[in-house]
Amino acid sequence: MLVAVTDHAAQRFLQRVRGTLDAKTEIAARVARAHAAGRVEDGSRATVLVRDLERRDLVYVCRPESRELVVLTLWEEGDDAAVPKRFTDALRSDDDRVANQRPSRELDGKPERKG
Repeated sequence: MLVAVTDHAAQRFLQRVRGTLDAKTEIAARVARAHAAGRVEDGSRATVLVRDLERRDLVYVCRPESRELVVLTLWEEGDDAAVPKRFTDALRSDDDRVANQRPSRELDGKPERKG
């Protein structure tokens, strides 16, 4: 399965998981392995959730397109998150305090193809 990763997902991975030379390649490999192992469930708005094999609290939000998955974003579940929920909740798109400071596009452009 081909896996494409957005810039947004790569930035969140670097913030939450670890520094790496090529975050997109690492995410694509992790998602492909987890998908092959069946760690997939339906998400909302035509997305699928893929749970990481190494870090069970790490969830990738993907959009299936043809014969590939596009990783849109990711989050951590549980109380031991690297970036606590109270900080990510403060950045909700419907929050008027931060909505004016956000770029007009939610994602940083077209995903880079990996796989």
